[in-house]
Amino acid sequence: MKALLLKQHGGFENLQVVNDHPAPRAKDGHVVIRVRASSFNHHDVFTIKGMPGIKVPLPIVLGLDMAGEIDHVGPDVTQWKAGDRVLVNPLNRELGLMGEMLDGGMAEYCMVAAEQLVRIPDNVRFEDAAALPVAYGTAHRMLVTHGTIKAGDKVLVLGASGGVGTASILLAKQLGCEVIACASSNDKLERLKAIGADHVVNYREQDWSKWVIQKFGKPQRRSYEGGVDVVVNFTGGETWVPSLKCVKRGGKILTCGATAGYDPKEDLRYIWSFELQVIGSNSYSDENLRALMGMISRGEIKPLIDKVLPLEEAVAGLRLIESREAVGKIVIVP
Repeated sequence: MKALLLKQHGGFENLQVVNDHPAPRAKDGHVVIRVRASSFNHHDVFTIKGMPGIKVPLPIVLGLDMAGEIDHVGPDVTQWKAGDRVLVNPLNRELGLMGEMLDGGMAEYCMVAAEQLVRIPDNVRFEDAAALPVAYGTAHRMLVTHGTIKAGDKVLVLGASGGVGTASILLAKQLGCEVIACASSNDKLERLKAIGADHVVNYREQDWSKWVIQKFGKPQRRSYEGGVDVVVNFTGGETWVPSLKCVKRGGKILTCGATAGYDPKEDLRYIWSFELQVIGSNSYSDENLRALMGMISRGEIKPLIDKVLPLEEAVAGLRLIESREAVGKIVIVP
């Protein structure tokens, strides 16, 4: 079968679409799905380069996020049958992440544990379902499960053009928030406005933290005036202290990652002086994926997909993720 195979860590030259990867057969407790759509995450770039402390069993088929139809089931699987439309939660409880510790979804077929499956409603496209798990699931847990935002909040989203960023915009707008989106180009900002961002800031052209203060006022220590209610910051690095400076007294900084650095400069004075809450969120659950599926089915949100590409163009699609040229998700159709 066709598959996107990583043969060794390093650069993109170690990625190859092959035509002769062995097709899986379902074992006990597992099913094999015919993959109809799979999507990339920046995690796939980290897997290519290699991550300290994580020993990937190479060669490996990439792809955490996938959706498709069950081709056949293992001998003891009774709750699923051939033809069922399913989304896969990428986390295998015994082995780890799909596309990292076991073959993922960038292939024509993939074997997954039956307990990882989430049913896809008939009116939800495979491409939209495949956009959900890592990016949208993470955003849903951070914003909805933890109850960190509410209607009327001013929510600033950093790194807004990526998967988690666009998901955060869509969910915040669905919950009735006023959203400020930060991205690196005017073209990206136009697309973010199109999905509901109320304000956009090109961080290459202006200081986004100062923009917030000019727009909404300087946060006051002895009142609750000025600044934004929430900053969604999964970038870290040099963005951390500017985030502290533009949040109102009693406001929140939400983090689910650190793409620009996990050990940023800190200024604790802002945290106690303004009674700020720093709230971490990790991963997602089946409940998040089911909730998102329901929102798509009811027409409440539509995942932002930059491009849908054939498997033969998967390497080019992942390069768009690495270079941060994509706005939203890159979906691959095997």
